[in-house]
Amino acid sequence: MPEFPIRKIAVLTEEIFHEGGPVAAEPRRRAAALALVKNPFAGRYVEELQGAMDDLKPLGLMLADRLISALGGDPKAIDGYGKGAIVGMAGELEHGALWHVPGGYAMRERLGDAKAIVPSAKKVGAFGARLDVPLGHINAAYVRSHFDAMEVGVSDGPRPDEILFCLAMTIGPRIHNRMGGLEADGIKTWDGLR
Repeated sequence: MPEFPIRKIAVLTEEIFHEGGPVAAEPRRRAAALALVKNPFAGRYVEELQGAMDDLKPLGLMLADRLISALGGDPKAIDGYGKGAIVGMAGELEHGALWHVPGGYAMRERLGDAKAIVPSAKKVGAFGARLDVPLGHINAAYVRSHFDAMEVGVSDGPRPDEILFCLAMTIGPRIHNRMGGLEADGIKTWDGLR
């Protein structure tokens, strides 16, 4: 059973009032929760990694809970999400892929069985690396008003033997969205797409 000791947790919150146009009646809210953890696979090749996803489930739930709290505590208000990972230089991209199940399903569980795939990005990066975490609507991937990204990172990581795991959630569409397509109130099929 691999261990992923936490060195640091950071929570970033944003309220977006306008993007150069009129001030919105309600600001768009975005938040990201990041954890810098020790990478137990750093510096060596390990064939079997999938079992380690179970070891990361508590971290996923903890970060999801912190995000919900940072966005006001009402999971029903949250309508967008995404996830990501930055693997330190002594690791490999597949170590970031460990986050797919524990990160995605933690948010789905806490948000009440969200339907859409959780957008994801990962990379191997040096100390201070940044990542654009893709964001989408929680119930329909085709809701264009929620296509977005949130840049995340920490100034002192990831160290070569660490992984930065991130979850992100949003409330509301992009400010001034006007690109058409499926609207959130027009979701009909509840299949995660439309």
